[in-house]
Amino acid sequence: MPSFDLVSSLDIGEMKNTIQMTQKQINGRYDFKGSDCILDFNGTNQIEIKGDSEYQVKTMLNLLYENMGKRGLGLKCVEAKDIQPSGNQKYKQMIILNSGIDKEKGKNINKLIKKSGLKVTSQYLDEKIRVTGKKIDDLQSVFKLLKSDKSVDIDLKMENMKS
Repeated sequence: MPSFDLVSSLDIGEMKNTIQMTQKQINGRYDFKGSDCILDFNGTNQIEIKGDSEYQVKTMLNLLYENMGKRGLGLKCVEAKDIQPSGNQKYKQMIILNSGIDKEKGKNINKLIKKSGLKVTSQYLDEKIRVTGKKIDDLQSVFKLLKSDKSVDIDLKMENMKS
């Protein structure tokens, strides 16, 4: 029987490239000359943006979003916290990178699939959802439905398509 896995993941290698590209753009900008602005990535799921002013921190975040879009990374995986002063007249902002589907979001996705009326079944399996059906067209319709639904606030990808 055809099936696929719904996952929410972020390619860490692409994210590192995006951060390096953003840092390079920041270093070359005129309005950042002489300032100490850094994008600090801890390697797993947090980015810390440090700047001399709130304007610089917001600009760095916008550049990061822009470069993520260029590289095909989903913006729904990113959760930006509030900008906070960090001492010495500097500001910082924490960015959390979310991956995986937690149980609560998994329940909501399963409810949406059941409400769709398509002849498929879904089950939550350790941060992913397996969708099974008799027709591949039904599976693709489910994926399209979930991608377009506003209540699904995570970036979904289709993996392990089996026919």
